[in-house]
Amino acid sequence: MKNQELTSRQHRSIQTRKNLLKAAEYIFIDQGFQKTTITQIIRKADTGYGTAYVHFKNKDDILVELMEDVMQKFHDIAELPFQPESVEEAEQLIQKQTGMFLEMAQKADQILKVVEEAIGASLPVQNKWKQIRERFIKGITNDITYTQQKGLARKDVDANLVARGWFFSNEMYLWEIVRGENQSSVKEIVHNLTAMYVKGLYIRS
Repeated sequence: MKNQELTSRQHRSIQTRKNLLKAAEYIFIDQGFQKTTITQIIRKADTGYGTAYVHFKNKDDILVELMEDVMQKFHDIAELPFQPESVEEAEQLIQKQTGMFLEMAQKADQILKVVEEAIGASLPVQNKWKQIRERFIKGITNDITYTQQKGLARKDVDANLVARGWFFSNEMYLWEIVRGENQSSVKEIVHNLTAMYVKGLYIRS
């Protein structure tokens, strides 16, 4: 009986958290980060204040979790297997991943607009973005190191520094796409970005 009661409480707790996140996403997108209040979120989720504060300290805390959810989709793309046996295969994989990454930016542009605004206004969100960025860079560094060991990429360059440059290039285009500032198609961006990166890093026989 006690176990059944605990399970029921856990279920309600999980649903409450989901309701808060769903309500927050709706209001963040509608109002923007700075105009949104925790009170609006709680009312939209139809949840008691005491219950809501058990799950989240403030709106920054809620957005951080929303960020983690949306950026996991980007990480899933970035962490696809990368073990090319030739420069041509590496280029194909890089082009595919870059295209998927920037297409995801188009799909998630509404919540990412909120994230960009919050990065400039909230220290917790800014710190979370730095963590997200470093995770991407670490993965790219590992990919570059692999291709260096395979003799496909130049060994006179620092894998981490190159990885940082590559990610920042992608990040710049991500925000331009989110803001609707870049008039080029994703396909055009991917082609030019990949061409520069591959030509600078990889060794063609």
